[in-house]
Amino acid sequence: MVSKSQIKLITSLEQKKHRTKNGLFIVEGKKGIEEVLESHFELQSLYTTEDIFNAPKTKTHHISEAELKKISRLKSTQIALALFKIPEPKEIKLNGLVVALDGVRDPGNLGTIIRLCDWFGVSTLVCSKDTVDCFNPKVVQATMGSITRVDIHNVDLPLFLKENKSILRYGAFLEGEDFYSSVLAADAILVLGNEANGISEEIEKLISKKINIPKFSKNNKTESLNVATATAVFLSEIRRKQNY
Repeated sequence: MVSKSQIKLITSLEQKKHRTKNGLFIVEGKKGIEEVLESHFELQSLYTTEDIFNAPKTKTHHISEAELKKISRLKSTQIALALFKIPEPKEIKLNGLVVALDGVRDPGNLGTIIRLCDWFGVSTLVCSKDTVDCFNPKVVQATMGSITRVDIHNVDLPLFLKENKSILRYGAFLEGEDFYSSVLAADAILVLGNEANGISEEIEKLISKKINIPKFSKNNKTESLNVATATAVFLSEIRRKQNY
């Protein structure tokens, strides 16, 4: 059974201020929960309609489908919801390629970018303070477990870039150099900007080199690529160049 206090806590975790206050975030669905259970993240509570998870019995609550619907934020039927503790921040590792996000607001975009970092072997993702919280339930859902394998840091991005001037900082701009013909350093920071406005003026001043994915279409109505799509193109080409 789910108590009123548990329901209140779970529903409050939709908001960042309550996630920060309680140090908890939500994971829903069998696959996502199993991925996080197998990681270094610590389980706080598991609410499930089926006894199929390898989780401590003392932290597992068997509930009905009706009770699960009361605490779930998903439209499609799931079998479980879990609360995990938000881990303590780690030291930022700057070896190899680092992806930095300047004001990315859409949870789906951030979740997809985290998955892309996982797929292309980028272990460090740096997010500006105004980027959507990586523990937002929609972000977590979109990562499909990749949130456990990428180190994500929320930083003062201008200060972070100023403190790491020795590392080349590439920025995605419409007026940048053709990315496909560019020679890129192995150790670098790739900065991508806000969905509507791109990289901010403050961050633009700290960029070493502007790069761009060339547009092949002659249709002038297509102004830009989705930030997650652009990330996929950049990371794929960077890894291709490094391996060949």
